[in-house]
Amino acid sequence: MQREIFVRVGPTEIGIGTMENRELVEYLVERADSKHIVGDVYKGVVKAVLPGIQAAFVDIGYEKAGFLHVSDLASAELQQDRVKALEGGDDQSRGRSGGRGRRERNYPPIESMIKKGDEVVVQVTKEPISTKGPRLTGQISMPGKFCVVMPELDYIGISRKILDREERHRLKKIVQRSRPKRHAVIVRTAGEGVAEQQLEDDIQQLCARYDKIAEKAAAQKAPCLLKEEASLVIGLLRDVFNEEVKRLLIDDEEEHRKLVEYVRTFAPELENRIIYYRDNIPIFDRFNVQTELEKSLQRKVWLKKGGYLIFDHTEALVAIDVNTGKYVGRRNQAETILQTNLLAAREVPRQLRLRDIGGIIIIDFIDMEREEDKRKVYNELKRAIRNDRARTKIFEITPLGLIEMSRKRVRPALLHYFSEDCPYCDGRGHILSAESLSTKLENTLRRIATRCPEKKYQVRLNPVLARFVRQERLEILRELQAEHKVELHLLDDPRLHREQQEITALESGRDLLAFVSQ
Repeated sequence: MQREIFVRVGPTEIGIGTMENRELVEYLVERADSKHIVGDVYKGVVKAVLPGIQAAFVDIGYEKAGFLHVSDLASAELQQDRVKALEGGDDQSRGRSGGRGRRERNYPPIESMIKKGDEVVVQVTKEPISTKGPRLTGQISMPGKFCVVMPELDYIGISRKILDREERHRLKKIVQRSRPKRHAVIVRTAGEGVAEQQLEDDIQQLCARYDKIAEKAAAQKAPCLLKEEASLVIGLLRDVFNEEVKRLLIDDEEEHRKLVEYVRTFAPELENRIIYYRDNIPIFDRFNVQTELEKSLQRKVWLKKGGYLIFDHTEALVAIDVNTGKYVGRRNQAETILQTNLLAAREVPRQLRLRDIGGIIIIDFIDMEREEDKRKVYNELKRAIRNDRARTKIFEITPLGLIEMSRKRVRPALLHYFSEDCPYCDGRGHILSAESLSTKLENTLRRIATRCPEKKYQVRLNPVLARFVRQERLEILRELQAEHKVELHLLDDPRLHREQQEITALESGRDLLAFVSQ
């Protein structure tokens, strides 16, 4: 697999595109006014303890209080679950764990552990999403290039992706000799084959970094920031820059210098793969990143043979619909459906990574009758998702042809980062039709006419709706006037939303819509 990373440094944001085999598979962005906070460590103040949900809300100086579940405050024995989760998913961005399974354990009452007004040291594990504040944990983890150190725990872990038994034994012996007491250490996949001195240096640096956090926490008043996570580019280098990356191109000379200096600390042999991009053509245009990025914001994604995917975001989940589209196949219907589903099974994981979609995901594949075909599609999806750094879980195809899966979410999806709800339709994607709005107007006028003693009304409508009413519903309004002995004055008002209507009494100026809604 050929992996390349392209970094665009702009005056207001930094964008990072990762390509695998010349296809864009990941895009990360950081803006000056909305920095990512996952991995940041804070000293916060407990604002509320809610026994009913075994959680607390903590003020960390952010605009929204952070959410701290009892599972992230539990004793060292119970926290081993979290360490083991890290051992299996150490290559995620920022090396964090999560998961709902921990909530099923019998934790002690949260009110016995913390109370309102307490000061606690916490780390952000999930960005604020929608109306929710950041997700917090009381168990601090310090990710390095080769290891993750978690103070106040006693555990040694080796990434499950390191399969060689002798290498696992070697790494475990090194960690046993070099780790301080009551410090859990997990060796990341990048630690495979690394010299003993490099591992020891990594562990010592991470422990020293935590000691500084502890000193700062003892000296400062909450809420305050104790440690800021590495920048987006440095964090990416730490997590994914290895022998598989053919090159990293960056279009800023100063940032290029910083990256080279950082890589020299752990992999000087890779220094020549970090290249300063000097061409006049913008870097994202030159390597087709911008075009692919714009496609990732669209609802419809075309597959190679004419099929397509539809992505729909809801509050609780993301639904992906697979369609044959223009693809008619060459043999029979079953083969056409299978080929379309296989293409979708390869494309969906790429889109999930690129769009950074997390949470619950439902994929509606085209119905297949043969169990063999279902198995092929399921296996293809599992194979294609192996390169995803985020932790995923996939369930087999249901009788309705659906695949349910989950993907760890630490930040809002790319679509939400680059867009906002349409102010016209309020994010619904639809507005009421002219026919529906006209019927609503007629019903409202009848209700006013039967309840209001005044008989002259001024009706203000959006010009589009007003034109429709004059062309299609004028006769109905005339009948309404005659039936209720009222006088209507219809006016165009371009300031009004298409669904907005204003009806006032012509003589007194009273708001008649407010009158009938009382």
